[in-house]
Amino acid sequence: MVDPRRRVPRTDTILADPRLTAATATEGRAAVKAAVVATLQRVRDGELEPEAVIDAVLATLPGGLRPVLNATGVVLHTNLGRAALSPAAREAVVAASGPTDVELDLTTGRRAKRGRTALAALQRAVPTAGDVHVVNNGAAALVLAATALAAGGEIIVSRGEMVEIGDGFRLPDLLESTGARLREVGTTNRTTVADYERAITPQTGFILKVHPSNFVVRGFTSAATVSALATLPVPVVADTGSGLLAPDPLLPDEPDAATTLADGAALVIASGDKLLGGPQAGLLLGAADLIERLRRHPLARALRVDKLTLAALQATLTGPATPTWEALRLSPEALLARTQHAQTLLAKAGVDAEVIASDAVVGGGGAPELTLPSWSLSLPPAYATRLRTASTPVVGRVERDRLLLDLRCVPPSSDHLLVDMVIAVAARPTPDPADPHAATPPGRGSADSAGSPPAARHPAPRGRRPAEPAGEG
Repeated sequence: MVDPRRRVPRTDTILADPRLTAATATEGRAAVKAAVVATLQRVRDGELEPEAVIDAVLATLPGGLRPVLNATGVVLHTNLGRAALSPAAREAVVAASGPTDVELDLTTGRRAKRGRTALAALQRAVPTAGDVHVVNNGAAALVLAATALAAGGEIIVSRGEMVEIGDGFRLPDLLESTGARLREVGTTNRTTVADYERAITPQTGFILKVHPSNFVVRGFTSAATVSALATLPVPVVADTGSGLLAPDPLLPDEPDAATTLADGAALVIASGDKLLGGPQAGLLLGAADLIERLRRHPLARALRVDKLTLAALQATLTGPATPTWEALRLSPEALLARTQHAQTLLAKAGVDAEVIASDAVVGGGGAPELTLPSWSLSLPPAYATRLRTASTPVVGRVERDRLLLDLRCVPPSSDHLLVDMVIAVAARPTPDPADPHAATPPGRGSADSAGSPPAARHPAPRGRRPAEPAGEG
């Protein structure tokens, strides 16, 4: 018998590993060495295999945000930061990380309008907007509108649109925090134009129309349209939520900013990091006088975006197709070919993986009823935790006691990396205990989930997909 202590690697050997050398450059040698010492003690105590030391050290380092491979089948996964930026947007962020002309006119040398090129790009994308403004997220855009237009007054909103957004934040609480009073009209399932009209008083700041993007009410229902509400003598503010700027045939039930403005909304609010596929931002589009009123409000300064967001937003609006756009439109045939190729590579390495049909979803509180036919690698659920804590984390989803890895949101150039991670975790001599819940997006079926796709079509029957939270914007 070999003394188990002889299998414990030397500290200096572990520190010399290139992956930890790279971590030392950002975390500092003291922090990395402390993590190594603590991890080696776990090996001595029999809690960890020597081969897993490097991955365990990397997982315990505090670090910053870690890039992950999104194999969940959720295109806009809130817990993974929603939209992945396009290469053009990433390059723009890097270019803007140093000194920029964000508020400087290089020709005159004088101060200029902040983010003017990004704002111009947004206005070109939605020509029906008289003017545009950008704040740090969708909820902030709504707070700015409520504060500037209705503080001390009333906001009329349908009871059927009093939604709860991500992490337990509720629309009524958010709006009332601005000093405005809510005037609820109609019922949960039916609200008419007459309900809004009867509620209008001299204290009415605006009518709020909220797209319930994270749930669907069916049956005996009715809702007033923006075009009908625009005939009333108060402004209509429409929170479209998902960030769609123009009509999209793939998403016929999602309201878009251009159409909503054309229907008569005075102000439209949308998110930048959802269907637009850009950085987190709250987009405000509408009448020029209204936008100027919001821009000049003191709260606008506290909610303004930084130069990196402006750079990424402009590149998203003017650049090529975003990863979000591509993932939503990836054909099942192309996805099947990639998945089968990955299965072949895994089989050559002795890893048993099955290719099964599955469903992907939009996520991020958008298009709650749309499912995207997809394909997934089916693996033992014990791989879930190990893949999430690998040197390159791979996040899938566990359904019916199987780990599913959907390549829809994984860049094709990273397919080999995902395969390498699966091979690495499959080679560990001691399997981890099955952990079906750990790889499932947090809150599957609960309020703070970014949402998970329904169960695979084969071999198990479809399941019901949980409701999508609207998200914080």
